[in-house]
Amino acid sequence: MGTFIGVFLPCMQNILGVILFLRLTWIVGTAGIMDALAIVFMCCSCTMLTAISMSAIATNGVVPAGGSYYMISRALGPEFGGAVGLCSYLGTTFAGSMYILGTMEIFLTYIMPNAAVFKAGTGEPNGMQNNMRIYGTCCLAIMVLVVFVGVKYVNKLALVFLSCVMLSIMAIYAGVIQSAIKPPDSQVCLLGNRMLQNSMFDKCQKTEVINNVTTPTKLWTLFCEGDLGNATCNEYFTQNNLTVIQAVPGLLSGVISDNMWAHYGKYKTIVEKEGKSSEPASDKTSEMPYVFNDITTFFTLLVGIYFPSVTGIMAGSNRSGDLRDPQRSIPTGTIMAIATTSFIYISCVVLFGACIDGVVLRDKYGESVNGSLVVATLAWPSSWVIVIGSFFSCCGAGLQSLTGAPRILQAISRDGIMPFLQVFGHSKSNGEPTWALLLTAAICEIGILIGSLDNVAPILSMFFLMCYLFVNLACAVQTLLRTPNWRPRFKFYHWSLSFLGMSLSLSLMFVSSWYYALVVILISGCIYKYIEYRGAEKEWGDGIRGLSLNAAQYALIKLEEAPPHTKNWRPQLLVLLKLDSDLGVKHPRLLSFTSQLKAGKGLTIVCSVLEGTYMAREADAKLSEKNIKAAMAKEKTKGFCHVVVSSNQRDGFSHLIQSAGLGGMKHNAVLMAWPANWKQSESNLSWKNFIETVRETTAAHQALLVAKNIDSFPTNQERLGVGTIDVWWIVHDGGLLMLLPFLLRQHKVEDTILISINLKSIVMF
Repeated sequence: MGTFIGVFLPCMQNILGVILFLRLTWIVGTAGIMDALAIVFMCCSCTMLTAISMSAIATNGVVPAGGSYYMISRALGPEFGGAVGLCSYLGTTFAGSMYILGTMEIFLTYIMPNAAVFKAGTGEPNGMQNNMRIYGTCCLAIMVLVVFVGVKYVNKLALVFLSCVMLSIMAIYAGVIQSAIKPPDSQVCLLGNRMLQNSMFDKCQKTEVINNVTTPTKLWTLFCEGDLGNATCNEYFTQNNLTVIQAVPGLLSGVISDNMWAHYGKYKTIVEKEGKSSEPASDKTSEMPYVFNDITTFFTLLVGIYFPSVTGIMAGSNRSGDLRDPQRSIPTGTIMAIATTSFIYISCVVLFGACIDGVVLRDKYGESVNGSLVVATLAWPSSWVIVIGSFFSCCGAGLQSLTGAPRILQAISRDGIMPFLQVFGHSKSNGEPTWALLLTAAICEIGILIGSLDNVAPILSMFFLMCYLFVNLACAVQTLLRTPNWRPRFKFYHWSLSFLGMSLSLSLMFVSSWYYALVVILISGCIYKYIEYRGAEKEWGDGIRGLSLNAAQYALIKLEEAPPHTKNWRPQLLVLLKLDSDLGVKHPRLLSFTSQLKAGKGLTIVCSVLEGTYMAREADAKLSEKNIKAAMAKEKTKGFCHVVVSSNQRDGFSHLIQSAGLGGMKHNAVLMAWPANWKQSESNLSWKNFIETVRETTAAHQALLVAKNIDSFPTNQERLGVGTIDVWWIVHDGGLLMLLPFLLRQHKVEDTILISINLKSIVMF
């Protein structure tokens, strides 16, 4: 496929849809043109910056099935890839719920309202939501069956659904032009400043004359009780007159000045022409034929409801394997689609505010215009073009979501980074992800049971924003690190744009709903830690390790610039271990003492020496390192391990004392065990090596810790009940140093730690 069919049209179909037809007029009327433009600009800027970053990543290599998951996992590693991949999967799944709820709202409210099982306002306060749940579940079952039969049918219908969307948008623009010439004959009835539901009465007047007799109308009976002469009427009904106004005054009417600023309202307040009602309606008032706000509105809520309308920018990159030239088609098609849809949304905000009266715009469900879709009142030649077009648009978008979400889950499962998801990697003989589709349907049903498009939209906004955040992060990290394999063909990117897109995504998450944002971040964090501890290891050359390497290099260079201050001093230990004949750790309790002494802080370098030549003992050195690392893990000693091969142990320990560490991260103390059986040993190398090691430590101006009878030291799980530690501060030879053997004999010390600082010399005892 080429750029137009393979990328541009799929992105257009996923971006234009339910929010444009069902909620944009309400957002413009509630937020005003200025706030609505701010919402559209922020959301479109976020997706445009993300598309630039995505284009750079997508043109750096082939992006197979999985889309955003594949890009992020190969750029930032399996932990980030899995966390964001599941966010993308859940976002796409809840998008399917939103589109199905939108389809049912159009069907039950504007096409066949008589099909409702539960009637709202007649003992069923949640009647509309219950209808959405019942019909939404049935619609989900039909869509899952279509996807199960084969995705080829979905692809064949995609062009038909997109044609319906484009015809509907053309009908809106044609209606705007027609309204400048002749406004459509669509009237609404106001009682004072309050809007009335036209479906509950036939005439916008209190009384009428029939056969020269004044009789009350149906509207009268809704506000009054009793006959015309002695009726008891609602006070507001008595004090205010009825007014008929044009729902669509037209492009040249000047209504744009009234719709410029916001009219936010509280839950159950009456929609009014000159503003909003200050207090929610009472129970008695709520039974009257007014148009009410069904939710409390504010700026951040509208951001969360609107943002799903700009998602779907990855529809093209997900099909990279089917594109003729993905390196060219993905950036061109995606950015063109975002630019086109952004123009449509911005122009619709201005045109809706310039053509439709503000009080009608704030009527979410079109109750004041005989239950018709508000945007349909502007359409030309018929309002049914918008109604039918929006219905099929939502159907098509729902099918696309149910087709794409299982494939994202299947890609994650087949990579094996999360063992508990491997069952969802299986598919039918034709490659269709059956088990993943069933899980997607179950999660989608959860969104349908919520029963409200306005409540589902912020949920999927969070998941998509988290995904966009990490796409921008991946591009910024790769650009700053300048890794050798980072050579995208798309050149119109910069790390600052990616950083701005990342910041904007994070800001929109907390602006839309801070508690949803925290929940999604917590979910992503849990997935990250699960993959880190239980997931399969994947060597994909992630950028986070490269970032850590650059940070470590920078920190090491900074440490070299000045000596460490006493406030920052902590023991940096070089632990000299001895190995037994099987190359195992001879004194593992030395590692226990190390972990207890440092509590995991500071630098620890655990070393040992093998006698011989490296060419002859290379395998032994690797086995020794493996054994030492296993002992360190068992004793919970955090640090580095190094085994050197030298002609003799003395030279090996000498080299380690001189060269262990890197740059400013060097040891300042040496820990070693007391030489065992040095008196009974036939050779004097045991104590000579010990003495030489002590002297070289002194010459290097490092502290020395010598542990005697270390095998009796308590483990990390044990607690020492009683005991003493004798410490002698040895300043120079003579004096106390000469009394050292006497003190040892007098106190009969068996477990003693000798600590020396800046030794000048030492004598044998």
